[in-house]
Amino acid sequence: MKNIVTQGFSPGTGKITLDALRPSWLPKQLEAAMLRLDKLDTEISGNKWFKLKYNLEAARREGKQHILTFGGAYSNHIAATAAACREAGLRCTGIIRGERPSVLSHTLQTALHQGIQLEFISRESYRDSRPSFENRPDTYIIPEGGHNAAGARGCEDILSLFPTEHFTHILCAVGTGTTLAGLINSATAMQTVVGIPVLKGAGYLEADIKTLLHTGQTSHWQLLHDFHGGGYAKVKPELIDFINTFFAETGIPTDIIYTGKLVKAFRELIHQRYFADNSKVLLIHTGGLQGNLSLPSGVLSL
Repeated sequence: MKNIVTQGFSPGTGKITLDALRPSWLPKQLEAAMLRLDKLDTEISGNKWFKLKYNLEAARREGKQHILTFGGAYSNHIAATAAACREAGLRCTGIIRGERPSVLSHTLQTALHQGIQLEFISRESYRDSRPSFENRPDTYIIPEGGHNAAGARGCEDILSLFPTEHFTHILCAVGTGTTLAGLINSATAMQTVVGIPVLKGAGYLEADIKTLLHTGQTSHWQLLHDFHGGGYAKVKPELIDFINTFFAETGIPTDIIYTGKLVKAFRELIHQRYFADNSKVLLIHTGGLQGNLSLPSGVLSL
């Protein structure tokens, strides 16, 4: 399988590509490629563009001029929503989980630069916060991570960017499960969609994903919960080493929250002989490289 660069799909500033993978640890009896959603746009990065696409269309259709959404201090979704709203000429508010820190994360500073208004609430209040915001006038609410039917619908478009029917497996990192739901809805009956949750103790994800699936969808899917590396945003030295080595071998940058853990899980699944010989595996690069900026300078060699 050769590296594929076509005229591609270019709604942002970049161009998505489908890149063949041949790292040193990939056995000859397997083929692998990565769908480079990270190339789509530097600010509305990767899968975030797809999750926001139909949500913003719905807001315009309903005549809403204000977007309200939710996330944590390092949320790629918050940063992407801020940039998308600025581009669309919409006001935007982000409800942030936890008390306001003395120094904002790079992610939140970036979002502020895009014009978002930030409201910090306690973690206890955050869990039940949505109903208290639903009566704000002129406001369209996007759940955390874009986790709604419109977000999943946007992610159904991902597999149509290139011919992907020949892949036997589709692998994707999982936060809220929205992107995975879109992939499951659009995969064929002959494909297996595998989600790698990056959160520890996320047994609720199966039920959350099922709420976004089409009736009668036929693809096989499963979540593998053993590759979170200690939990969300937990970064161990072996993950840093893996990301740096993978970049040196392939030239593909990955992030510490999602895709780095995804590719590392792929390697470990190969060692476990999870894939049958002659399997063809597609990995989804969901972007979010701005998350790496929370690390000290020089830790990553990307």
